[in-house]
Amino acid sequence: MEERAFALFGVLGPVIVYFSIAASIVLSPWFGWQSNALSDLGHSIKSDVAPLFNFGLFLAGFLLTIYASTVFKKHAKYSSVCLLVSAFLIQLLATFNMVYGSLHYAVAVPHFVMLIVTSIIYTIERKSTIAFTTFLIVFASWTTYSLGVIDTGIAVPETVSKIVIVWIMISGIKIYIKKSIRTN
Repeated sequence: MEERAFALFGVLGPVIVYFSIAASIVLSPWFGWQSNALSDLGHSIKSDVAPLFNFGLFLAGFLLTIYASTVFKKHAKYSSVCLLVSAFLIQLLATFNMVYGSLHYAVAVPHFVMLIVTSIIYTIERKSTIAFTTFLIVFASWTTYSLGVIDTGIAVPETVSKIVIVWIMISGIKIYIKKSIRTN
């Protein structure tokens, strides 16, 4: 497959994450920002939207795994390893949904940590102000949630954490444009 297509996986994966989360929330009138985690949408027994939510996560993780192990690896060697781990953890989140209890949490916590670590590594490796900005936003979100500064449910910092994938999408677009210029 052409490298430009792999670059688009860095865009398509995050779009699928956003779509599956948004569609699952819209289709779940029971979902509450104060009382639920995003993972409640993927509970394979209690949630009618679990197939949509979990398949979206799994597919996004798959596409990001391919992106991280191909063209992104050439663009940002160290960040690609972190993104590869994070993408694999996304797939595990879809597989070990809330039905699995503590196993789900054993996958979810490292996933959110790896999102932050990947942003930090990419910030350093590529001197990316966008990755640094997303890191600050995500860090502030989890800090204010953990300290109880803002009375909100865990779904809010989980959703804010997904802002990290903005810089991943931008990296995919940059790589795609660079490959397009070289091809012409």
